[in-house]
Amino acid sequence: MANFDPIVRHIEQATGQSIQQRQLTSVSGGGINSSYHLKTDSNSYFFKTNNPNLSAMFEAEAQGLQELASLNCVRIPDVIGHGKTKEYSYIVIEYIDCHSLSQASNKILGQQLAQLHQHPQAYFGWHIDNTIGSTPQYNDRHHDWIDFLKRQRMQPQLEFIKQKGFASQLYEKGQQLTASLDVFFDTYSPQSSLLHGDLWSGNAAADPLDKPVIFDPACYYGDREADIAMTELFGGFDGDFYRAYHAEYPLDNGYKTRKILYNLYHILNHVNLFGGGYAGQASSMIDQLLAEI
Repeated sequence: MANFDPIVRHIEQATGQSIQQRQLTSVSGGGINSSYHLKTDSNSYFFKTNNPNLSAMFEAEAQGLQELASLNCVRIPDVIGHGKTKEYSYIVIEYIDCHSLSQASNKILGQQLAQLHQHPQAYFGWHIDNTIGSTPQYNDRHHDWIDFLKRQRMQPQLEFIKQKGFASQLYEKGQQLTASLDVFFDTYSPQSSLLHGDLWSGNAAADPLDKPVIFDPACYYGDREADIAMTELFGGFDGDFYRAYHAEYPLDNGYKTRKILYNLYHILNHVNLFGGGYAGQASSMIDQLLAEI
């Protein structure tokens, strides 16, 4: 196991508390980073490590958590700090003893996410790039959502697919779709909202008081439908979540089609991260969308 003394010293400096005793436990569940629960004589912390050259990933995650927290809508773990050593880069956050979302916490999260999404911004994008999984996610600012979606989301994923040698047909069909994105926004003009960016069920839970907590963001300002679409991709959010969201901030009727488009981005990313097993699903989604053009 790596030497985590630098992380302990960072926590001491950030909190002003001396750590005399500590207990370290490995935490499973993440496929990209190594994760740990650090219990000290006065508090508990959660930290993740990865290669030293990925420190920018943790810096962007820290800034995303802080920006989400600044809106004071949903509980977000406090950021203690981030940095790197010769062995690893890392981020340290508040440890929250979480459990799966209940019916009650699903409903609260739906309300709170709708409130989060009602804080508009003057542009689409963010002030820094970040990652989706471990894939670069580009956030150059745009004032046109369709342009942002083409240049910062679809085209980079398709170029990664081409570079990695996946089926050329998937790349070509993806390019055809990207050139026609305007069709899906004929009667809909998205407002720019702060998005979690990677809101699947593994990145949401409930605290000991059964209040929702969200974490592991890939933040940017974009169409709120992208966050809601992601919640549907792998399941885990119940009907109370969607009813509560819709009651607070109703979705446009065209969402049912656009959610396929927004989730295509994540499936293309899965092709790039985990291999061609997802290529068939991506191709099928593109065919569904092309049939709407």
